[in-house]
Amino acid sequence: MYILGIETSCDETAAAVVKDGREILSNVVVSQIDIFKEYGGVIPEVAARSHLEAMLPVVNKALLDAFPGKDLPADSRLAAAWQKIDFIAVTHTPGLLGSLLIGTLTARTLAILHEKPLYPVHHLKSHIYANWLNSTDLPEFPLLALVVSGGHTQIIRMTAHNQFEIIGTTRDDAVGECFDKVAKILGLPYPGGPSISKAAKAGDPKKYHFPHPRLTSPNRGEAKYSDLDFSFSGLKTAVLREVQKAVKKPISFPSHELKNLLTKQQVADFAASFENTATDILIENLKKALEKYPDTKSICLAGGVSANELLRKKVTTTFQNNEENAVATFFPERFLTGDNAAMVAAAAFYEIESGVQPTDPYALNIYPRKPIS
Repeated sequence: MYILGIETSCDETAAAVVKDGREILSNVVVSQIDIFKEYGGVIPEVAARSHLEAMLPVVNKALLDAFPGKDLPADSRLAAAWQKIDFIAVTHTPGLLGSLLIGTLTARTLAILHEKPLYPVHHLKSHIYANWLNSTDLPEFPLLALVVSGGHTQIIRMTAHNQFEIIGTTRDDAVGECFDKVAKILGLPYPGGPSISKAAKAGDPKKYHFPHPRLTSPNRGEAKYSDLDFSFSGLKTAVLREVQKAVKKPISFPSHELKNLLTKQQVADFAASFENTATDILIENLKKALEKYPDTKSICLAGGVSANELLRKKVTTTFQNNEENAVATFFPERFLTGDNAAMVAAAAFYEIESGVQPTDPYALNIYPRKPIS
């Protein structure tokens, strides 16, 4: 089964062809990071226009890379490639509205033109299924997936393919956003995750002490929170206050000017201390989740922050190398931790295997989509 995946949820224009949900035949990603480095973050309108320019060339390259024909012109090779594609999968949510529109409208149009079944896929589900790509050792159910990215921080329990339960989520900021904001305070380049990890190598992770959140359910209304929920807004503020204290400036001092007063060693120490605290918070909640669900057989990391070397080391040491209660741990290959279309195609494969129906490309809404009885 050959699936063409399309991903445009944020600032990467991506297309890929995946065979049987596991084997990547092509994986094309055009990133906009160089565009947004200057701004320290993504500008949605600019991202959407960039997707519009890159979308069809990226799809065509993914098809040609997956099915390289010999001694044939490009048009003939593309036609032959389309004959082999069985399904089209596309990220439909969550993400930037303008960016998602480019990807979904492209996928709908291609599905109509080439008469292919269309599968809209949830972005976070796709990140989890990156663990099934290019791997012979696969996670076992039930499993816990820690999804950590610039927009999301969640613990998701899976009892089978296409069976998801969110058991913990962030109440405010995502951990990836926190990395980006702290990097900005320290004067490190966007994206914040890689730049903080790089700076942290020369720093002391115990130089500065930052708080771990203590979350309680509110007494108002009907709102109920899980004891596995996260909060990172306070950590971000704690770093800001500690930096202000270190350079002897009041809270009224412009935060974007603090970086000019920090020494190189201070930046490294703040980066290491923050990274150590943020990863510890993630591990603490994973521990609590494992205590709550002792039948767990696997722990999977997913999302951009899952590339973090320190987090991977802590997860392996805490869970897989635990002699008393070892749990297998799984990490996507680093090139699959960011947004890509191979993971979208993989997620669609397991939807198809679970009996989920394709959506009508002409329909305004993709729901309801129920398993085939």
